[in-house]
Amino acid sequence: MQAAFRLGLIINPLAGVGGQAALKGSDGVAEQALAQGVLPQAQRRVAIALEQLLPLREQLQIFAAPGPMGSDLLTELGFDHEVIGELGDANQTSAEDTERCAAALQQTGVDLLLFAGGDGTARNICNQIRANQLVLGIPAGVKIHSGVYAVNPRAAGELVALLVKGDLVRLREADVRDIDETAFRQGQVKTRHYGELSVPEEGRFVQQVKQGGREVETLVLDDIAAWLQEEQDEETGWILGPGSTNLGLLEAMGLHGTLLGVDVLRHGELILQDATEQQLWTLLEQGGDWRILVTAIGGQGHILGRGNQQLSPRIVRAVGLDNLMVVATKTKLTTLNGRPFLVDSGDAELDQQLTGLRRVLSGYREEMLYPVSWKAE
Repeated sequence: MQAAFRLGLIINPLAGVGGQAALKGSDGVAEQALAQGVLPQAQRRVAIALEQLLPLREQLQIFAAPGPMGSDLLTELGFDHEVIGELGDANQTSAEDTERCAAALQQTGVDLLLFAGGDGTARNICNQIRANQLVLGIPAGVKIHSGVYAVNPRAAGELVALLVKGDLVRLREADVRDIDETAFRQGQVKTRHYGELSVPEEGRFVQQVKQGGREVETLVLDDIAAWLQEEQDEETGWILGPGSTNLGLLEAMGLHGTLLGVDVLRHGELILQDATEQQLWTLLEQGGDWRILVTAIGGQGHILGRGNQQLSPRIVRAVGLDNLMVVATKTKLTTLNGRPFLVDSGDAELDQQLTGLRRVLSGYREEMLYPVSWKAE
């Protein structure tokens, strides 16, 4: 059974109030807009998104910012949730509240941080969120120049629903941009790049016909191998698990790996072939930055514990859970028919920590999200 999807929620309740008041934004002028009788619309727009998730509520574990920044709306809609973080003033939320709650929600290990606001809110999120944290914006502000927002609230909800159901969803890095509101109110449009956030996109693709699959998969492996070659540097080493996919990557790089063994790549060269667990441990004890690249072994979708016991719990922990990467073409992912990747490392605690959505390298600088579990459906 797939683990519950861990969803974080933050709402900027004042997002967009400056629009109806013709203030060209809400940053710093929310009180002025409210004094003109403008009614905030952010809660209504988030409700449209969350309504798409009502049929999936049993599959969700929701963590939300307090009061008007998330919890109040979830209670109204009937979603069970846990309140995370605190507000400086429940009657007057601020950018500092957004940043404080974003940091707290990230600490809970949410699979996706869903937030509502405009470009100012996206900047606040960007200030606190690490690079590999998946986020998605519900457009509720006046200024929506950043690429982290869904096209509308309903689309945001439907995209989250795809993630919850374990459908294939592509990932991309999207710009966080904001406009200078003071200059904008004077008729000048000046945007500035503030950073990037990792966001999901709907993973639409056409499954290849069976007889063409091998040829297409070879081309995809060439693309992934090109990415892997670009990632070679002085600091990072790569531990490649067994399997035809990883062997195909090495062959595409002109290297002779082992089909059933673990190979170690550094500086574009194989420094270990068919390595034992102890050899890997000795190598890791010497320090350095390392990545593990695994693929599904056998017909059951295992990524750990089937044919790659050299990648023991201590090896995985030493490298770091965030540095355990899965490589699989989209064609291979579709053959699992939605079943999760499985982990059977021999360490129940590690298996539980690995459970959830993980990034899967599926093409040249292309990643998908796919569920991992310690138990089969």
